Amino acid sequence: MSATPFTALACPLDGAPLQRDGASWRCTGGHCFDVAAQGYANLLPVQNKRSRDPGDSKEMVAARRRFLEAGHYRPIADAVAATVLDGAPAGRALACLDAGCGEGYYLRQLAATAGAATPLALLGLDISKWAVQAAAKRDLQDSRGRKDAHAAWVVGSNAGLPVLPATLDRVLCMFGFPVYPEFARVLRPGGELLQVDAGPDHLRELREIIYPVLKPERPAERVAPAGFVHLGSASLCFRIHVDGAAQIADLLAMTPHLYRASAEGRARAAALSALTMTVDVRLARYRRVTG
Repeated sequence: MSATPFTALACPLDGAPLQRDGASWRCTGGHCFDVAAQGYANLLPVQNKRSRDPGDSKEMVAARRRFLEAGHYRPIADAVAATVLDGAPAGRALACLDAGCGEGYYLRQLAATAGAATPLALLGLDISKWAVQAAAKRDLQDSRGRKDAHAAWVVGSNAGLPVLPATLDRVLCMFGFPVYPEFARVLRPGGELLQVDAGPDHLRELREIIYPVLKPERPAERVAPAGFVHLGSASLCFRIHVDGAAQIADLLAMTPHLYRASAEGRARAAALSALTMTVDVRLARYRRVTG
């Protein structure tokens, strides 16, 4: 990719612009945030944490990395990349935030798709320290020690994005927790939010095994959140075959079903040696409006 450093970070304590100063980010208010050896910064103030170690655990992050790198969700990544790059601004880098980036899979695929043709300024944010650490470490490895790693990586919360107002062209929310007022604040007028959520048949075959009865699906929401206009939604549906109990366990570990299922349901999943499943996702696209 044509890498451009992401420079629109804001201090999570006072909202002032952050400037990179060696191995730290600093604001004019005197606040300083160190960049870890793996290449990420923690911009989640301790008073904003709801638990000591919020977000996905180290084990959950590793499970997601193994499953995604096996290519099972590659069609989702390809569709997301094509949507993000559609209508990219001319003459400057496209600034994109993945709000809930996990271990960075979708931003890496976006960077690979863009190649040298479209310059990108990427920011990956997640509330899980373990996810951001894994993403940043992988990015440094991919860049072979260069300082122009693919993205900036920060620990932070969607409830208070450490990003300057009206500086982003795109926000991704991949199976995450959208905070629309914050997304509207950081997007430029005309910028776009791409929200990806599970559809009614997503992993149905797995859910039929771990739950005694499937709950009725709620109707898909099509009303645009405040500050946005709905540009349209698309469905993406395909089949995947997962071989081996380990990969099935990885899939279960990266979904909410790990905690929602009973012990009996989890045991039934653990007994599987292979499973063919439906992947069904909805991609909703919203544009930030002025005012």
